[in-house]
Amino acid sequence: MKKCVVIGSINMDMVTCMDVFPLPGETRMGTSFTTSPGGKGANQAVALGRLGVDVRMAGTVGNDAFGDVYRKHFQENHVGCQDVAISPTLSTGTATITVNAHGENCIVVVAGANDACDMAWLDHVLASTSDADIFLLQLEIRPEVTFEAIRRLKSAGKTVILDPAPAIPIPDSVLCCVDYITPNETELKCITPDLPEGASTQQRVAYLQKQGVGCVVHKAGASGAYITAGTEIRHVPGFRVKAVDTTAAGDTFNAGLAAGLAMEKDLFEAVRIANAAGALAVTKLGAQSGMPTMEQVRQLMEEQP
Repeated sequence: MKKCVVIGSINMDMVTCMDVFPLPGETRMGTSFTTSPGGKGANQAVALGRLGVDVRMAGTVGNDAFGDVYRKHFQENHVGCQDVAISPTLSTGTATITVNAHGENCIVVVAGANDACDMAWLDHVLASTSDADIFLLQLEIRPEVTFEAIRRLKSAGKTVILDPAPAIPIPDSVLCCVDYITPNETELKCITPDLPEGASTQQRVAYLQKQGVGCVVHKAGASGAYITAGTEIRHVPGFRVKAVDTTAAGDTFNAGLAAGLAMEKDLFEAVRIANAAGALAVTKLGAQSGMPTMEQVRQLMEEQP
């Protein structure tokens, strides 16, 4: 199996459940409150660890209780954390999440120690992880650092997967270095800003390919995903589950894709693993509590072939 590294954010999530989201200026009673490990980068690393992949996390936490909890959490979920730095001045990043009765969520993120992921930090990370094969990145730490990481990883011959979330425009000099990009519909629009508002999904995917992206894996929620490599578009159907909380479903999808590629599955099968992992992730409350094992993923794939 190939080795994976996740480069990205580490946050502690503070989750409040309620029946209906409050309007501006309105106070509503919640039904429960929990804290749980989150952050897009850390979510993806933990999901890979639970899927049984050899994975290391590269990020930064604060010298605080949340940071201590997270380093232990990585170890418990089989994620190497030797490249998780500790900021002496910044607190561990946080995300305040509200979830309504329909499983929808709203999120406010405070970067904290994630802002300590600078170019000097990147130099250390890339030297330390040079033996890895597949790198999974998002856009929740400093964009210029992520973009430089992608360029340098491509030059080193590594496989680069980019989850373009939270969505921001991406330079062409970065897109041409991405092997797999995994936007949902909203993200797809944001990363193709040169196209008119009414441009179709197919036109936006073609634009990304023209800029040099190797493969576009368009996440389509419960419908599954669409793979575009070359001129071929293939639909990979999703799985039927009861959604409780959609937080980190996309992160688990990306981990499933990386896991499939690490296991050297063909692309269709890797995306099918991603769909199953993402589907199982929404069946429990919290960013990481529903992240499945590979055994659970295989069971769902067998139940819904």
